[in-house]
Amino acid sequence: MGTVSKALSLLDFFNRAHSTIGLSEMARLSGLNKATVHRLLSELQGQGFVEQAGVGREYRLGPAFLRLAALREAAVPVRDLADQVLADLSGATHETAHVSLLQNGQLTTIAYCYSPHHGTRVTMEDAEILALHATGSGLAVLAFSSAGFVGQVLSQPLVRHTSHTLTDPDKLRACLAPIRKSGIAEGIGGFEDDVHSHAAPLFDAASQVIGAIAVAAPTARMTDPLQTLIRHELLHHALRLTRLLGGFPPPDFPREDTT
Repeated sequence: MGTVSKALSLLDFFNRAHSTIGLSEMARLSGLNKATVHRLLSELQGQGFVEQAGVGREYRLGPAFLRLAALREAAVPVRDLADQVLADLSGATHETAHVSLLQNGQLTTIAYCYSPHHGTRVTMEDAEILALHATGSGLAVLAFSSAGFVGQVLSQPLVRHTSHTLTDPDKLRACLAPIRKSGIAEGIGGFEDDVHSHAAPLFDAASQVIGAIAVAAPTARMTDPLQTLIRHELLHHALRLTRLLGGFPPPDFPREDTT
């Protein structure tokens, strides 16, 4: 392993549980001697990739990452990243896949992908607002939102979009715990008749929910085998897109379908 590779490999030891790491601890984690680790960290520090903080002068990730993250976002916008993942998710499930982001308290569709395998499919609108209480995507977001935000949403008048829309705040709250356990929400005819959707949350760098990725199909086509396939693929691609966006799921977020 070359010098550059060794230096960059040290960055992999930083995570949410270890946001700061001392010299001795880094040497233990990396298996390198302290003199080598100190030299590598000094080189990284000189380029802004790490910095020292606190009385113990422990190392943490430096400001260079903020600049690089901004440049990446300018070069590869969120929608482009979403399009890549949605194409794979739709291809794997043969159904409509879409991504929505939480903006100013509303869940807005930013990208979607149709599958050519069926003549009948769920269609989307550009920048469509998805009801937080009536869609799989909305329930996925609420399940991983703060109690304050959930209370704010459920205290407002809840529109009944179809005869299947659930508008009772207590019943909606009861739906959230199973979603947090499995990582996947379902919406069956609550926003549009005859649409069955599954959704999983997306997270930012602080593990805060920022939106959802979903698969929607006509209710008549939603068989048990298709549900199993969708849940598996959805969780995989939700974690994938979260990582591409620079985010981290909460530590207790499921890595595979538990149903």
